[in-house]
Parts: sequence; structure tokens; C-alpha cells
Amino acid sequence: MRFILRMVVAGFGIWIATALLPGISYASDGALIWAAVALSLINAVVRPLIVVVTIPITVVTLGIFLLVINALMLNLAAWFVDGFYVDGFLTSVLGALVISIVGAVFSGVVDDKKKLAKD
Repeated sequence: MRFILRMVVAGFGIWIATALLPGISYASDGALIWAAVALSLINAVVRPLIVVVTIPITVVTLGIFLLVINALMLNLAAWFVDGFYVDGFLTSVLGALVISIVGAVFSGVVDDKKKLAKD
């Protein structure tokens, strides 16, 4: 259930990124859904391995390198999904930032609801 929720949030984040950034686009709603699935799977499987391998550079850059890793994961999702396009590295960094902000806002809302339910 939690993974499906993350896919929905990723899809919403990608949709917001396509609305804000002209360099990110999708050809159809199906491409958007597949991009969300691909990004969620990549973030669940590939991203943790990359983060562990790049711990030294992440520490030196005080965590900023994680944004580069997120941008690379977004580019990887675009490479896998026909109809989902990311033009350029700066666009992918900004797109990753937008998707991360959407995910953080959503996590904050869900955590607040869990805290309210416990009270």
C-alpha cells in the first residue's frame, strides 16, 4: 500500500514538474503513469545503492549531491519510458527538486494525520 502511495505522489510530482518546467514533458497520460512507476521502482531499487556508494561525496557536499542523484534517477526514468522526456541536466535537477518538494509536503501531511489519529 505504501509503495502505491509513493507512486501516486511521484506521479503528482512529475505532473507538477511538467507544468512548471518546459524541459520536462510527457506524450500521454499513460506515459505519465509509467514514468511514475519507473521512478518509484528506480528510487526503491537503484537509488539506495547509488547513495551508499556516493556517501563520501555526499558528506563533502553536505548532502547537495543527493539532488544530483535524484536528477540522475529522473533521467534514468525518462530513458526507460517512451513518451516521457527530460531535456538537459539542469532541467532534471530542477525537476528532481520539484518532485522532492512535492514528496516532502505530502510526507508532512501524512505524518501530521498520523499524529492526529494517535491523539
